[in-house]
Amino acid sequence: MRILFTIVLTLTISLCYPQQRPLQSMYLFDQLLVNPAYSGLLNQLSATALYRNQWVNMEGAPKTFSATVHSSFRKNTMGLGLIAANDQIGIHNDASIYGTYAYRIKLNRKYTLSMGLQGGFNNIRSDFNKLSVKNQNDTQLQGVIQNFNPNVGAGLFLRHDRHFLSFSVPYLINSRVLEGISADLTIRHRYYYFMAGTAFDLSDNIRFMPSVLMRFQEKAPYGVDINGLLIFKRMVGLGASYRLSQGFTGTFQLKLNENFRIAYAYDFTSEALRTSIAGSHEMMINYRFRLPGIHRGSVFPAYW
Repeated sequence: MRILFTIVLTLTISLCYPQQRPLQSMYLFDQLLVNPAYSGLLNQLSATALYRNQWVNMEGAPKTFSATVHSSFRKNTMGLGLIAANDQIGIHNDASIYGTYAYRIKLNRKYTLSMGLQGGFNNIRSDFNKLSVKNQNDTQLQGVIQNFNPNVGAGLFLRHDRHFLSFSVPYLINSRVLEGISADLTIRHRYYYFMAGTAFDLSDNIRFMPSVLMRFQEKAPYGVDINGLLIFKRMVGLGASYRLSQGFTGTFQLKLNENFRIAYAYDFTSEALRTSIAGSHEMMINYRFRLPGIHRGSVFPAYW
């Protein structure tokens, strides 16, 4: 029974996986994962590492690690960044690396428009030798398949000290994940992300930050995240999110000092999965500092 479950789970992931790209719950704290126009927006160098363990206790469940680094240059008119990630789902391993570039235009004293591009590749490795199959002669379930998929993306980011609007298509090229299987099931279709958020003070020591993220993918249902975050004394953040049809997420963020931040999120699973598996854990660490002679002027508010 265990072998049968492993086969069914792995094949299910194989078919569903091409329709999905990893989306962490704490993207609000590292928006470079969603929009290349965010590159260098903080007017300092920012490095972030994030690990996500999804659907604990489910065999073959996704495990994602991502690392980003980005900084502003040329008097904060330009930003450069790098995104590296590794996503493990069952027998599939997706390693990727992308470079990002952003150019900013100051529209007036309050608003700045950032335009971003990114380019890189995904290398997807599927090891079918890890499967325990009944029919050893099934050539579609044998060997190792690798697919190298270059891609490009673009985005816009309009910012103000207290609110922002973001639109991006991080992966413009529809890419094939597996060869030899129905084309519709093995193609990753492009995503469109729209995000908006604001911040306002409830008191001298409490700030509230609501935001929303909408995801649209060709040939797939749309997704909506509704987020709310409370910041206490500009140091401690407590938040909650609702992901349409998938469940709730609780987040915790702590600013240790001017350089270090840590965060944790827990995704509560939907009712359909709750009886068999646990939720998802996500951990993040962020380090920020200013480079002498490069970062001048004010630092963008730390809560974005």
